Amino acid sequence: MAKTPIITPVLIAGCIILMLGFAVRASFGVFQIPIASEFGWARAEFSLAIAIQNLAWGIGQPLFGAVAERFGDRKAIVAGALTYAAGLVLSSFAVTPGQHQLLEILVGFGIAGTGFGVVLAVVGRAAAPEHRSMTLGIATAAGSMGQVIGAPTAEFLLQSFPWQTVFLIFAGVVLSGLFALPFIRSPRVATRVELEESMGTVLIRAFKDPSYSLIFLGFFSCGYQLAFITAHFPAFVTELCGPIDPAGMLAGMGITTTSALGAVSISVIGLANIVGTLTAGWLGKRYTKKYLLAGIYVGRTIAAAVFILLPITPESVLIFSGVMGALWLATVPLTSGLVAHIYGLRYMGTLYGFVFLSHQIGGFLGVWLGGKMYDITGDYTLVWWIGVGVGAFSAIVHLPVRERPLMAQAA
Repeated sequence: MAKTPIITPVLIAGCIILMLGFAVRASFGVFQIPIASEFGWARAEFSLAIAIQNLAWGIGQPLFGAVAERFGDRKAIVAGALTYAAGLVLSSFAVTPGQHQLLEILVGFGIAGTGFGVVLAVVGRAAAPEHRSMTLGIATAAGSMGQVIGAPTAEFLLQSFPWQTVFLIFAGVVLSGLFALPFIRSPRVATRVELEESMGTVLIRAFKDPSYSLIFLGFFSCGYQLAFITAHFPAFVTELCGPIDPAGMLAGMGITTTSALGAVSISVIGLANIVGTLTAGWLGKRYTKKYLLAGIYVGRTIAAAVFILLPITPESVLIFSGVMGALWLATVPLTSGLVAHIYGLRYMGTLYGFVFLSHQIGGFLGVWLGGKMYDITGDYTLVWWIGVGVGAFSAIVHLPVRERPLMAQAA
């Protein structure tokens, strides 16, 4: 019998949509200083806009998952892309903090419709069981590739265009992902029992399961850490990093300012994350996912604590970016795979969407607290240490998860 291929048209199309959407999503931290400087806003104003974006993304994720499972994956993705682009276009005309904050709701919902909740469910259903963990890792890595190109591209475009024009360009980038839509065709892989059960029945069973609550709580710190770093790390590096040696290696690579280093650091995180997510997908098939997740959160906790305790230099920024990047989205294929393994594939998009809501509540707090505490204290130190604490919490709460199908547990 011929082996089922890992790389399929569905996987490639899903990777393209994720890569383009996340390229734009990962660039918002680069706009932090230009927008605040143009209008004379406090740092917390644009931070709140990005925080609202994260929260809207989280609220929209189970909604778009349900739309995909009720009306079809492609319709959900089209709706997401149009909403995403509309939010970017309208934001380019915003001149007050309130306008930006309101319009980021559209952007957040758009990210939900083109992001992990919908696309990973498509990829997961289309994959053979023996390849599912790896394909989820590959799709997640595509989001990382978007992060590699997104922030530096935004930094490059801002050298020639105002931020408003860059927002319009990025709206076109998001819509270009719809050219991959014809290849989004995945079977409804599910057991007979799953097909006979309603979404409400499955959701109630999951909500009553303590393991689902633990997975929900554990994903909070992932969102807190990732959103805080994505939104504030470029500004953090720009303001606090030591000077770049004009005769050093970084200058030779064209990185001569701390603002450029801040954008490149996001790219380095994305590059390292490609390796990290692929490795997580490979390991997820061979080892217990909950222990892998606990190990990732321990690694993040140690990396963040060491980084903030040592002097902030160009070298420490790049080392931290590489280490954190290797652990960045490695949680996503493992968490989504854990949800699929325990609760089945039929309503994976909706179930993972609710778990992802916890991720985005954490993201909201990470971004908003970053800006608020910066305005109050003049630095990000306290926000970093909160991230260290919640990372340790997530490592602990994954340990009691019962990693076997829920129906088997009942039997």
